[in-house]
Amino acid sequence: MKKLTEFNYSHALVLGLAKSGTAAAELLLNSGINVRINDKLATQTDDVVVKLKEMGAEVIVGSHPLSVLDTVDVVIKNPGIPYDNPVVAEAEKREIPILTEIEFANELATGNIIAISGSNGKTTTTTLATNMIAESNLPVKVAGNIGKVATEVAQTLTDEETLVLELSSFQLMGIREFQPKIAVLLNIYEAHLDYHKTMANYKRAKYNIFRNQTSEDYLVYNDDDPNLREAALEAKSVKVPFSITKQLETGAWADSTSIYFGNEKIMDKQDILLVGDHNIENMLAAICAAKLNGASTKAIQKVLQTFSGVEHRFQFVARIADRLFYNDSKGTNILATQKALSSFKQPTILLAGGLDRGNGFDDLLPYLKNVKAMVLFGQTKMKLKELADKAGITKVTFAKDVTDAVDKAYALSNPKDVILLSPACASWDQYRSFEERGDMFIQAVHTLE
Repeated sequence: MKKLTEFNYSHALVLGLAKSGTAAAELLLNSGINVRINDKLATQTDDVVVKLKEMGAEVIVGSHPLSVLDTVDVVIKNPGIPYDNPVVAEAEKREIPILTEIEFANELATGNIIAISGSNGKTTTTTLATNMIAESNLPVKVAGNIGKVATEVAQTLTDEETLVLELSSFQLMGIREFQPKIAVLLNIYEAHLDYHKTMANYKRAKYNIFRNQTSEDYLVYNDDDPNLREAALEAKSVKVPFSITKQLETGAWADSTSIYFGNEKIMDKQDILLVGDHNIENMLAAICAAKLNGASTKAIQKVLQTFSGVEHRFQFVARIADRLFYNDSKGTNILATQKALSSFKQPTILLAGGLDRGNGFDDLLPYLKNVKAMVLFGQTKMKLKELADKAGITKVTFAKDVTDAVDKAYALSNPKDVILLSPACASWDQYRSFEERGDMFIQAVHTLE
């Protein structure tokens, strides 16, 4: 296992455990760094706490006292902890550097790094790019926001392996020297403002993905997104655009029948398994990243002919009594739900609701033309009921949770209908994660069979 050799700090505070904090703490300890850990929800008897204490860490649990900052010269913050947390705010006041563990991957990964971010489509694009590279018989590993901790995976990388990272704005906000060989920006849309406070802050975090790139690196970006087109002007890296609206001389693009990389036709759309314009965008971005990393056209074609989607992201679940059930639990913001709804022309029953982040839902109005009924749950159910009223949708019912919502949606449905879970909200008001919410949906659907 690799160790940190160029970490210029001697006493680190790891703020928040979970998977990323635990991996960061273990790496720091194994690299000879003094480590203090602070986690509000952990207890001294937790297995991970006992293990880290045995490795030499000082562990403070149950609260976030400001004294945890005494004598430390760097903070490694769990990405989910906001910057207005008292300890984080005090660290900024004391001018103590605040990092996320993604910085460690930058030092440990001696091969190429492909970093992928955007408001939506990250997991699909990351999975596609990784599969395209692997299918080309090139060594590759995947980590980041997709489920595997970047620090943990990076410690096992060889010089020949490429590391593909799915990165959130939370992770990108805490980088200083992170420099991917290939950066991919899919789109930028108002999201996570409860965390970032302003759209400017959110954009700044996302654009960190290319801040440290040089003329020897590549920036793959959505040329149809005016925000990204403008942001790309700041990049020092080689710009590789993709578009579903125009032909491009470089990068990837699509017309009404086919997809291309530069002047090379990759394949006909009719041979692609995954549906939806938003997924065409994801494919084009993945093609750019994979091609720049040496993937073959034959491998790309095979992946696109067989890839049916990632779990919880526009995932086909079942056909029951001629109703089609789709799980888009990862649709945690309005843009994701817009794209899911725009993929269907047949009557749709929308299951939506969740954590209230203070935003309205009027931006969904133009996408509700085929929605015949809505089943609503969570903190935002009354806001979404107001949306349904504006759209003239009269069949609206409330559910206590996703399981209840499936039963009520089925009762409202007819043959040929789509029953779509695309909440447009985070899950944390009722569930620990969007994965748990999606799993409950899938389980409830299968009970109908």
